[in-house]
Amino acid sequence: MLFGFVISMDTQLTWYGQSAFKIVTPSGKVLLVDPWLSNPVFENAKTEIDALKHVDLILITHGHSDHVGDAVAIGKKTGAKLVATFDLADAIVKHLGYPAEQAQGDTVGHFGGELTLLDGEVKVAFVRAHHGSGIAADDRHGLRHGGAPGGFVITIRGGPTIYHTGDTDLFSDMGLLTLFHDIDVMLVCIGDHFTMGPARAAEAAKLVKARTVIPMHYGTFPVLTGTPEAFGRELKQREAEAELQVIKVGETISLGANGTKA
Repeated sequence: MLFGFVISMDTQLTWYGQSAFKIVTPSGKVLLVDPWLSNPVFENAKTEIDALKHVDLILITHGHSDHVGDAVAIGKKTGAKLVATFDLADAIVKHLGYPAEQAQGDTVGHFGGELTLLDGEVKVAFVRAHHGSGIAADDRHGLRHGGAPGGFVITIRGGPTIYHTGDTDLFSDMGLLTLFHDIDVMLVCIGDHFTMGPARAAEAAKLVKARTVIPMHYGTFPVLTGTPEAFGRELKQREAEAELQVIKVGETISLGANGTKA
């Protein structure tokens, strides 16, 4: 409060490339989603990781290495609690060394469940995705079971409701999200090859009825051929009402309570 006025902050969203995001709530709580900061397209990864002195929650959609990323190192450094499905959290603790005391029942859930976290400021609903979820512990032991893949619907008090799709194909049950959530921002994979490409992603955005769509999981490797430009064309062709917002790698944007760029 300053001179009797309450200063209301917006939600801050940073994209690090691939599916890695930082969300800072209006009160300053820090969430990381699929934190592979050391990916090939984010040149300032080391500096950014060093600068992460405080992280409240690390959310991981599935067990592939480009989504677990730097979670263990950041978790050990910051004390962040792990938000993941029960099977995935168990695998990350046992096979990758995430601190077990930071992956307890209060932040571990499963599909259909919703967690109320950080004194009610953040709610996280576990939703399905169509993909895989193997944990690569090391070369000798190969892939370990990481449970089923998923996504998250993150509802922020005083901020937007954000749907992070994780890696997924288009599937009709995405439309059921609208029965329970009013999606302001959809962080949607568009890269093709391992996930849906621009056309199917545009259809997914239409099903979810998101106000704003932000593409992710593209351009990191040559095989990820989907582009924001193609995604934008597909959105128009399907008459999707969502506004396309493209974020550059390393860029931070401010989001108002309804997900619009502040």
